[in-house]
Amino acid sequence: MRKIECISVFDMLKIGVGPSSSHTLGPWRAAQRWIQELKDKDRFFEVENVHVDLYGSLSLTGKGHATDLAVMLGLAGFDPVLMDIELIDPEIFNIRTTKSIILNGENAIYFDPEINIKFNRKFLPFHPNGITFRALLKNGKKTSSSYYSIGGGFVVKEERKNASKKMKKFQAFPFPIEKATELLAFCNSENKSVSEIVLENEKSLRTPEAIDSGLKEIWEVMLESMYIGCHTEGTLPGGLKVHRRAFDMNKRLLGDATNNTPQDWLETIRNTEVKFRQILKWVSCFAISVNEVNASLGRVVTAPTNGSAGTVPAVLMYYMVIENHNATFEEVKRFMLVAGEIGSLFKKGATISAAMGGCQAEIGVSSAMAAGALTELMGGTPAQVLMASEIAMEHHLGLTCDPIAGLVQIPCIERNAMGAIKAINAAEIALDSDATKAKVPLDKVIETMWDTAKDMNSKYKETSEGGLAVKVSLSDC
Repeated sequence: MRKIECISVFDMLKIGVGPSSSHTLGPWRAAQRWIQELKDKDRFFEVENVHVDLYGSLSLTGKGHATDLAVMLGLAGFDPVLMDIELIDPEIFNIRTTKSIILNGENAIYFDPEINIKFNRKFLPFHPNGITFRALLKNGKKTSSSYYSIGGGFVVKEERKNASKKMKKFQAFPFPIEKATELLAFCNSENKSVSEIVLENEKSLRTPEAIDSGLKEIWEVMLESMYIGCHTEGTLPGGLKVHRRAFDMNKRLLGDATNNTPQDWLETIRNTEVKFRQILKWVSCFAISVNEVNASLGRVVTAPTNGSAGTVPAVLMYYMVIENHNATFEEVKRFMLVAGEIGSLFKKGATISAAMGGCQAEIGVSSAMAAGALTELMGGTPAQVLMASEIAMEHHLGLTCDPIAGLVQIPCIERNAMGAIKAINAAEIALDSDATKAKVPLDKVIETMWDTAKDMNSKYKETSEGGLAVKVSLSDC
């Protein structure tokens, strides 16, 4: 029987810390996994010294993506979902000034980030985002492990076949799906919507109560990141001196309205008359706000990555404040189930890593996720859902990843707004179309995206060695 990887909506929509799922969240998780590996082998308390080697894209844009900080926090035992964001700077300052780190909060060792973390420009053959942890043990022996951050916070070891066998996520779903055609076939044969098929799959992994609880938590983080971004003034960290725009945009659109919680803010917007010419401004504001939070090491939801975290929540907010003021958690739930499934199709058939496929793998995928999800909420058929996703990706094909100074700011933040607007446009086109006559199936655009990714010059894949990254420097800003 053909084995199909079962990717949950909770794999595609993860809570984490910015600015990058592949360069921050992934290395953070890799450090946690290595600590656990040492414990499993009874070597943890024998560790005397640790060295971390970052390779390829993790090295080339690692400083701008806070990869070194993520590694230190992971080694120190902090969790990206639970850690108090306010503690990040003090913890990093303490490690740097004392030149020591307490592994997992249990084993204190010497650790100087300037010496013990090395940025290697060379690429490892398995994946552009490679990281190797090396430890010297008290008995003089050495041990090491390499991990690869493959996008969206997913981390694997090089022996991928063995890792796959351990996943226990094959053929677990009642509706195993690898391609869009299979998803559509299940929808037709079961007479169910996309979200209903996905929900049945999720029920094979967790209880309905756990699904609702998890999705509510994800939505709360999305809403909170939009709220924080719209209520925080100043300049983003990192040297580009990028002015936070969401605060000004929100103030111009809402005036002097005062809100003390994310939910109050949402209700204020819903009760505000939105003029036609303001719609795109609101969508841009929602998307930009999330990615300004992401750029400042704030907590966001990978959708499917941190760099593209603003597109999905911006489109969902558009639905709630423009299309349906009476929308409840049930609509939020359906939206996320569809978005997660569309994202998983791209992960299975192509990539969601900018280091592998350029920004088409991040903003392009997030736009496709949002377009499909919005289409279902607007009454679209499963075929129209897939058509909207295809349209959104079709018009992101070839999009490069060329962050200036290696920071997830320019052009990343604005791209989330553009991806959100394209998603809405794609949904509208699909809803006005006979999807049974679509000329380009979603599976074909996924294949094309992967072909494009493989053909793309490596300097346009999150290395800051091409495009805007070499045309504009910190001194220009």
